[in-house]
Amino acid sequence: MTNLNFVLLQASGSGGGMVQLVLMGGIILVFWLFMIRPQAKKAKEQKKFVENMQKGDKVVTIAGIHGTVNKINEDNTLQLEVSPGSYIKIERSSISMEWTAQLNKAAAPAK
Repeated sequence: MTNLNFVLLQASGSGGGMVQLVLMGGIILVFWLFMIRPQAKKAKEQKKFVENMQKGDKVVTIAGIHGTVNKINEDNTLQLEVSPGSYIKIERSSISMEWTAQLNKAAAPAK
């Protein structure tokens, strides 16, 4: 009789391991759907935004500096005109996509 109890305990224990495996897979799936995927999509959009910048675009840097793109250099830098005749050299990656979109959206209805 004791051997039968031991066999039943082993059978029920292996089913519990399968449930834990399914739950772990579900947690990983939810984590990927809500954390990793949106972050990768946003990074892809930022990269596309930086690559499509042109001379004359009004932009805002991550530091909050407003300016107009004057020159795009080959070494991933920009020459930004912050006031007439005043230029700074910055990295392309320091342009904020969200703040630039807000700046350009606010300027569009004023035309």
